[in-house]
Parts: sequence; C-alpha cells; structure tokens
Amino acid sequence: MVSKPRFSILMPTHSRVDVIGVAIQSVLDQTVEDFELLVVGDGCAAGTAEVVEAFHDSRIRFFDLPKAPNFGYANRNIVLHEARGEMIGFAADDDLLFPDHFETLADGLKNGAAIAYSQALWVSTDGIAAPFLTNLDLADEFRVFTEVGNTIPASCFLYRADCLPSRDVWPEDVASAGDWQLWRRIMRENPRNPFTYCRVPTVLHFSAAWKKSRHSAVSQLATLLDIADRAGWWPSALRVWIPNASKEQSEYSRLMRVDPAAWSEQMRRAVGDLVARLAWEDVQTIRPMLASAEAEKATLHSEISRLRSELEAAHQSSVGLRSAASEARNEKDEIEQRLQACQMQVAALHQSRSWRFTGPLRKISTSLRSKKS
Repeated sequence: MVSKPRFSILMPTHSRVDVIGVAIQSVLDQTVEDFELLVVGDGCAAGTAEVVEAFHDSRIRFFDLPKAPNFGYANRNIVLHEARGEMIGFAADDDLLFPDHFETLADGLKNGAAIAYSQALWVSTDGIAAPFLTNLDLADEFRVFTEVGNTIPASCFLYRADCLPSRDVWPEDVASAGDWQLWRRIMRENPRNPFTYCRVPTVLHFSAAWKKSRHSAVSQLATLLDIADRAGWWPSALRVWIPNASKEQSEYSRLMRVDPAAWSEQMRRAVGDLVARLAWEDVQTIRPMLASAEAEKATLHSEISRLRSELEAAHQSSVGLRSAASEARNEKDEIEQRLQACQMQVAALHQSRSWRFTGPLRKISTSLRSKKS
C-alpha cells in the first residue's frame, strides 16, 4: 500500500451485511486507485467482517469497534485519526458510487474549494431512480441547506483533509444529522472558497432499511415516485426491476458492472431527459393556471370599475338629495366595503402561488402583445 494515499474513504457500517459487499465493490471499481477504504464497524452485525475480509485488497482497513451512541460518530472520529489521505470521502454501506465518482469530485477541488459535492439519484425500494439536484450556488437553496435541512446524501461529498484543524471532525454531541453539521462547518470555516458543485450524478442513494419506506420517508421523492408510477415516459434506465429474492443495490450493481462507462453515460443521459420532461410538464401545468389567474384578475377589475361607478353615483345622489342623505350614506358605506373586499382579493391573487409561478409567462405574454401592437 502507498504510504500516503491520495484519498481516505470512510464507510461506517452497523447492520447492512446484506449489501455492504456491493457498496465496497463500487469503491474498488473507481477510476482512481490511490485510496484507502476505512470500514468503520459500529457494533456491526455478525458476518460483516467476513464480507469485508473476503475482498483480499490491501487498500481496505477494517475497524471492528463496539457500538457507539446514536449513529456512531465517535467511532468515525477514532478511525479518522488513522486516515492518511489528502482528501476525505464518505461512502455509505448501502449506496453505490458511479465508477468516476472520486475522479469527478477531485476535479471539483482543483479550484481550491474546501469541499466538493455531486448529484445523487435516490432509488426506491422497488428500483425507481429519481434525481435530487440540490444547487447550493443558488441563494435560496443554499439558505434551505444551511438553515432548514439537508437534501444531499453524505456519499456525495469529498473534502480536503487540511480544511479543518484536526481530523476528528464529526460532532459527537448530536443524535442525528452529524454529517450535515460537518458539511456546514467546513463551508463556514472556509468562507473564501467553501464548495464546488459537480453537476453530474455520481451516487445511487438507496432507502435505508431502518426507515421501512419505499421513498426513504422523503416527501420530494414520494412526489417523484408518484409521477413515475403514472408517467409512461419515465426513462427505462431509471426503472430497474427488482426480483423478490434480490436487493435493489444488487440489481443496479449488476447492471453497472457490465460496462461501467456506457452505463454511466446512459444514466446521465436519462437524467437529463427526465429533468427536461419534468420541466415541460410543469410549464404545461402552469399555462392553465396563468389563464385562470388572468381571467380572475379581469373579473375583479371589472367589478371594481362597476363599484366605483356606483360609488360616484351614490355620492352625487347624497349631494343632490338632502332628504335621502342618511340612506345614501349607508349605501355609500356598503359600496366602499365591497370595493375594499375586491381590492383585497386582487392583492391576495398577486400573493398566490399560481400568480408567482406564472410571472415569467405573463412577462413573455406582455412582451409579445407590445411587439404586435
């Protein structure tokens, strides 16, 4: 083994003896070879050691440690002290990495960024893959990531070992989301060049067994799966049949290893086609929303004009007919209240989700009408 490998890859494991073998294989099949794989046994299930040792690869180091509290962050820190790589990566024991995963992330760090991350395809328990394309270059998505919650699997990240003062970086005083805390800390402590976004899928992220959920208990994935269930145009590469006796990781691994480069290209092309189709479907949905919103606005403005006319007539009547002054004032007050209610409806329309979503289309429509005139 090289005395100081370029990459140190951490793989914590507790109870996935059923799939950790294919997860390790996806690391060993990387286009980069200068790495060490540190398997962190966190009170791991019986048989795990045998699966790891069966690979007979000197780049793998297995640490069979007693169970640490919560998700075993303390054990990760123990093993990180043994890491020797210039860059630190993370590979979940139930995820699969595209063959060029670490090559892609390492290229992302060439600009001096502290941390790089890639796109993930989340895979349902019945084999449907859907893209999660969190873009931290966008201010609103960065705010959600830093303030609300994480939507990027830990396997997507690679960071420079020297971007923090020590290697025992995992927070041990939290019950969960320790990886999210770590990524935010790296970005916060390296403000000049916090991260690089590598805009290609390099990870297949599967639903954790303990969640007992087809969609990993994530509402966004549940929505995408609902679309996949109804859409005949969902790309076949992103819909893999899983036999009853098999695991979704095993079936995707089998397809990946036939021709890794061709498989990666096919998957990425399928994701591009899917995202384009989803955008088109969204536009098709927005068009009737735009028409409905415009029609509602026209109706409200017409009602406002009518009420203003009635208000003016009532005002003139109150001036000319002193004997009916009290009645006219009451009528005027009633019309003013109705006018105010209509104006509030217009304001609510402008604040509505459909009105905000259709803003770009209204601008286009206005521009086209002005050009015609």
